[in-house]
Amino acid sequence: MSSYSLRGLRWFEALSGGASAVQGLPASLKVADVSLGEHTARLLAVVTDPDNHFPRARNGEVGLLEGWGLAKAVDEAIDADRNAVNKRALIAIVDVPSQAYGRREEALGIHQALAGAADSYARARLAGHPVIGLLVGKAMSGAFLAHGYQANRLIALRDPGVMVHAMGKASAARVTLRSVEELEALAASVPPMAYDIDSFASLGLLWETLSVEQIEQPSATDLARVFDCLQHAINDVATAPRDLSSRLGATHRAASSTVRQLLRAQW
Repeated sequence: MSSYSLRGLRWFEALSGGASAVQGLPASLKVADVSLGEHTARLLAVVTDPDNHFPRARNGEVGLLEGWGLAKAVDEAIDADRNAVNKRALIAIVDVPSQAYGRREEALGIHQALAGAADSYARARLAGHPVIGLLVGKAMSGAFLAHGYQANRLIALRDPGVMVHAMGKASAARVTLRSVEELEALAASVPPMAYDIDSFASLGLLWETLSVEQIEQPSATDLARVFDCLQHAINDVATAPRDLSSRLGATHRAASSTVRQLLRAQW
């Protein structure tokens, strides 16, 4: 039994339906163009690569190769669809445990690689590409910021293994000088400290949550449900602003909304 997650790969395989993969990318990055009802979409997933040249990025982490690879794949879609009336959707399949931590990553500029990926997703969204994030596993720290967080709409599958946070529980415990048990108790009353999808949804960041039967290996029913939700998300984006203002309506984001209002008034 492998110690790393295969969810991202399994969902990519299921959603792509055997479509030809885009070439010229690292083995840890799966990209393919597919038909999604009346829409065309580019699927993007960061997956495990036990032979990755960078040891810190062998379990699905987003590192140097992955950051620049995502930027390349998204930029190619932007360039190809520059004059298109209906630009292809970008579907970020998210199952990323972390960004890659290592001396080589820091020395070679992982901050620039991940910023490049986030920038490409943001430019695609602003250029009119519907960008949808599909959370099928972990969406952690800088990895999620680089791959998925810039989406117009975020969809999460309902499962204990689907979680969002700035860092893993053990790391958060060390940084805050608390035990994991103390952090979990704190999370019960402070939603941003929690890892579960319901707490994340309470912040207004999720457009939809979906229940599936077999999250590790999607069934035909699961696939149909997700395909339908993705199409609805793309249609919803078509008539909405291209910014991320839709995420600020939740009760737990009231302070964030107030800060933005004050900043607009001052500037």
